[in-house]
Amino acid sequence: MSRGAAWAPMVVAASAAVLSGCYSMAPAYERPVAPVAANFPVGALPAKGTAAIDSAADLAWTQFFADARLKRLIELALANNRDLRIAVRNIEQARALVDARRADQLPTWNAGLSEARATKTGGGIGSSYSAGVLVTAYEADLFGRVRSLSEAAAAQWLATDEARKAVQISLVANVANTHLALLGDDELLGITQQTLASREDSLRLTRLKFDHGATSLLDLRQAESLLEAARATLAQATRQRALDENALVLLLGQPLPAELPAAQALTGQLAAAELPAGLPSDLLERRPDVRQAEQLLIGANANIGAARAAFFPRITLTGSLGSASSALDGLFRAGSFGWSIAPQLLQPIFDAGRNEANLKIARAGRDIAAAQYERAVQSAFREVADALAGRATLGEQLAAQQAQLRAEQDRAQLTDLRYRNGASSYLEVLDAQRSLFATQQAVVQLQTQRVQNLVTLYRVLGGGWTASDGLR
Repeated sequence: MSRGAAWAPMVVAASAAVLSGCYSMAPAYERPVAPVAANFPVGALPAKGTAAIDSAADLAWTQFFADARLKRLIELALANNRDLRIAVRNIEQARALVDARRADQLPTWNAGLSEARATKTGGGIGSSYSAGVLVTAYEADLFGRVRSLSEAAAAQWLATDEARKAVQISLVANVANTHLALLGDDELLGITQQTLASREDSLRLTRLKFDHGATSLLDLRQAESLLEAARATLAQATRQRALDENALVLLLGQPLPAELPAAQALTGQLAAAELPAGLPSDLLERRPDVRQAEQLLIGANANIGAARAAFFPRITLTGSLGSASSALDGLFRAGSFGWSIAPQLLQPIFDAGRNEANLKIARAGRDIAAAQYERAVQSAFREVADALAGRATLGEQLAAQQAQLRAEQDRAQLTDLRYRNGASSYLEVLDAQRSLFATQQAVVQLQTQRVQNLVTLYRVLGGGWTASDGLR
């Protein structure tokens, strides 16, 4: 047997591998037109000239946040949060699937030892033995079926990577907003405790007056009611702080460390208060969740190619190269070298509509993925528009609420002075105190909401992840 003939199985397998994947039956991918307006609502846009950077997505979270305590909390969350760990492991799993699909495009060589028995002509049973290198049922991917499956797996991997980025962005924003909520809780607790102490003093004075006949039982009961209302508010604020702290612990993936940097005030949490919104088209490139939806659409498009290729002939190759003998003891003797190759061509004739159904499934999957992509774009547009609307109005609302607070403080002082001089009823004093307390709470809540809205704007514009973060 010639040397060239001896290498024939390898040459055939290598040639088939080269030819495989040279053709794809997947339809050409086209990104769907974004079903949103060309610009965000005009009334929600910031004033011109306020943006210091080109894109919020280019601003690292270490630059966006100014509070050292918050930065430390985010570092702990990125290192220990279980949702982020799951997202990273999902990437590893998807990457392994890509490697497996790509391996299907190449022949698999195995070392094998086999025995075959068959009935001889004229009676009796004969045996044959072989040992060597085997290629079993390798598919020559002439119509791109295996290649399309590999492309679909690659798109799934990229989508999983984008999902991990989206998880990190959400994690950074959630830690920041929960930390801000805790700061707001602390301020509300301080205001409530001060109010409670003031109302306790007021009740003692009212009771003293009642004991000396200088005030009515109605005034006493009103003072008691006001005190109990403050106590109820204190219990509610204490519970809310505990809930927010529990939420922060879950985000961190560990208990709060005993030693953390001191927190800055609410107004000093962010280093960059103005973020450029850009155009809705920017979201297609900067939002990981939108990019994830597009990769899933690309993968669904590739699945159509695999489904189409199933209608065409499938060529498989089985071959061996090694030693063959009719006797086991002669398997490795001189002159026992041999090779075999067994190509097979299968053309679907009748499959009870299976291939047609699989093609319909693939096309429907592509249509679903397209709708999901468009929904992701629309959701991103809405989130940015909402955050911009908040930035445009929360500042004005806070300024008005602070002006009301100053007025309520003056009113409470004047009403108390008039009451002490007999010019006002105690009911007016109680009403002024209730209004002042409610306004104080509203100011703190608005301050918290305003800063949280800026964090949300940073998140929905794609901020919170940069290429330097990499896999953790």
